[in-house]
Amino acid sequence: MKRRQFLTVGTAVMAAPALPSVTAHAAPPAGTLPSRATIVATVRRVADQWIGTHADPGDNGWARSTFFSGLMAAYRLTGEARYLNYTRTWAEKHAYGIPGGVTTRHADNHNCIQTYLDLYELEPSTNKLAAATDTLQRMVDSTKIDDWWWCDALHMAMPPFARLGKLRGDPAYTAKLYQLYNHTKRTRQLWIPSSGLWYRDERFRPGGITSPGGKPVVWSRGDGWVAAGHVKVLKVQQNQEYADTLKQLVTALRPIQRTDGFWNVNLADAQHLPGPEASGTAFFAYATGYAARTGLLPSATYLPVAARAWNGMVATAVHPDGFLGYVQKVGDRPESSQPITYNSTADFGVGAFLLAGAELAGLASQ
Repeated sequence: MKRRQFLTVGTAVMAAPALPSVTAHAAPPAGTLPSRATIVATVRRVADQWIGTHADPGDNGWARSTFFSGLMAAYRLTGEARYLNYTRTWAEKHAYGIPGGVTTRHADNHNCIQTYLDLYELEPSTNKLAAATDTLQRMVDSTKIDDWWWCDALHMAMPPFARLGKLRGDPAYTAKLYQLYNHTKRTRQLWIPSSGLWYRDERFRPGGITSPGGKPVVWSRGDGWVAAGHVKVLKVQQNQEYADTLKQLVTALRPIQRTDGFWNVNLADAQHLPGPEASGTAFFAYATGYAARTGLLPSATYLPVAARAWNGMVATAVHPDGFLGYVQKVGDRPESSQPITYNSTADFGVGAFLLAGAELAGLASQ
């Protein structure tokens, strides 16, 4: 899987050049959400298309697990039993296990725990969380904190720590979560204090990989993972730093949104492989919608940003049958899996879209 980077070290912010400014686009039209019923119908169409073309629910790695996180959001939105049954079948196929076994410390392998927790909350059963508890407890009990070396890890593993810790009433999970997070953010310097955006990993920090135009590489989906991870944690745990960090990230996105509602694959260089891309955009719509709904940011200003993103994806990326296109497939930078076309899709992109739809439906009028 691929990731991105940003900077900040300990309490001292390392000197780093500010990201070049990106000229803000004129405010596009379609900054109003469609009705709740219309959003729900679109969520159903996209979810149904994926399920209808994937009789085998697939593995329980990070990519497919992201789809199921979105599908469970769609289930909570619609109450559609088929979504729950399909998810249950997937989890039971893998016996609620962890890819790589319970000794794994890799964040990607912990992403499936999010959906196991969703199922447990609906139908509590000890077996659903046995492996999840075992693998995270091993990390809680160790002193190692350098596992999350790429920014995607924040989406994959932050929510499991936050949610399982809350369920168990164990503050050690919350403490470990912050230690791992802080190492990624400040010691690895993946967070960019000057903008609030994040590098995928250390290779993209100043002095490292740049765009063909010599500008920084700030990968859209990488920042999408970061944004979604913060949202999911904030839904279960109030933390001022997490809230402030999400607020700064979402604020940075507004002036660089494209006129068609999407964000470019490189947030720091609009000329670097420009074109619509749905996975980063979906995560940003999810995070912006959350910020507007909860009052983290002014709804009057940020709901139109989320609406433009949603409307742009529906108009450009969603096929008539519900197939979601313009999804950058597996990668770690703008060049990965190019070209991105109307027919490019991936399970994690569909999951991100479903998360966005479920969040935005809560903001739409009846």
